[in-house]
Amino acid sequence: MKSFKYDIFGREVLIEKTENGWRTFYTGPEEKRRNAGIFVPPDIPEDELTRFLSDLCHEWASERHPGVVRLSSRL
Repeated sequence: MKSFKYDIFGREVLIEKTENGWRTFYTGPEEKRRNAGIFVPPDIPEDELTRFLSDLCHEWASERHPGVVRLSSRL
């Protein structure tokens, strides 16, 4: 399973690719997870994920957090 950590306008979100599509989580300091409630359609390809998240969550943008950045990825 692939997973990606993103900074989405200042909010760290873990996104996992599963057989059934994408799952999104907020992670805590001990890597505990809670559902982030961000729906990513299963047909969004990995290379379009950053743009999709930027379009979907643009209301979160601020001067301090103006964009969406992939922080890391794991296989």
